[in-house]
Amino acid sequence: MSENILEVKGLTKDYGDFVLDKLTFTVPKGVIMGLIGENGAGKSSLMKVITGLTKPTSGEISLFGKKNLEDERNKIGCLIENPALYMDMTARQNLEIQRTQRGIPGKSSIDEVLEIMDLKDAGNKRVKAFSLGMKQRLGIAIALLGRPQLLILDEPINGLDPTKIKYVREVLKNMNEEDGTTILISSHILPELHQLATVYGFIHHGKMLQQITDKELDEKCRRHVHIEVDNVEKASCILDERYPESQIKVYLRNVIKVFGYNKNISDITKELVYGGVGVEKIGYEGEDLEEYYTNLLSEVKSNETA
Repeated sequence: MSENILEVKGLTKDYGDFVLDKLTFTVPKGVIMGLIGENGAGKSSLMKVITGLTKPTSGEISLFGKKNLEDERNKIGCLIENPALYMDMTARQNLEIQRTQRGIPGKSSIDEVLEIMDLKDAGNKRVKAFSLGMKQRLGIAIALLGRPQLLILDEPINGLDPTKIKYVREVLKNMNEEDGTTILISSHILPELHQLATVYGFIHHGKMLQQITDKELDEKCRRHVHIEVDNVEKASCILDERYPESQIKVYLRNVIKVFGYNKNISDITKELVYGGVGVEKIGYEGEDLEEYYTNLLSEVKSNETA
């Protein structure tokens, strides 16, 4: 039985109109959970309640198996909405203030997060001279101070160019895979979230509509990698050996379909080419995350008006 880093039960936040309405869900240890919902669905409000920035009207929260949240929240790093930055101070000074306030030992942690977020050369620049993307990366760097066990990020790739979006994605993946950091992240850019998350939570009107794993999503969508090769037997042997967790199926004389694979398809291409297989065509087919969410939401709204 997997350990839950976060458990939320019957969480309600009432501003006169419910933002969170008896919301219940869990975040297992070691996952990257993508929160998906329309504007006003309650994603940011949920993150604020979890991190203690606002108090719930009712409900329960457990962090790391404990209900004494004050101590456990010290294990969280977060970026919610826009990063709170001092514009007339340098990036390094902003990080030092945050480090001191949060009681994080060692100034070396500042150099570490500046390097992780590719801001080392900008550490002594005043933040008011930063681009929107640099400010956003500094906000993420602040969240990474002290190597948090749980990272909560609200729209972290806002303002980033495509190159930096990919860079941040790889940083988060590495933290999750190498350090075991559990991540709760929201984003409106669903194709990007689909490349990152291992669990998805769909929120609508403050309620959790559905929580599913990436493999369950792929099964529902029958999303797969479609590959056309010049040697199907050799290719299937390579794929079976390299990706035992995926389902490899051979169709026709030159077509292979890989189910349950949700990483970069360029890795598959490299493995096949290195193994002496000619790849004639490769790409994802089937319903993607955006289509799945749109269809789920349409069904829910249809039931609401019925």
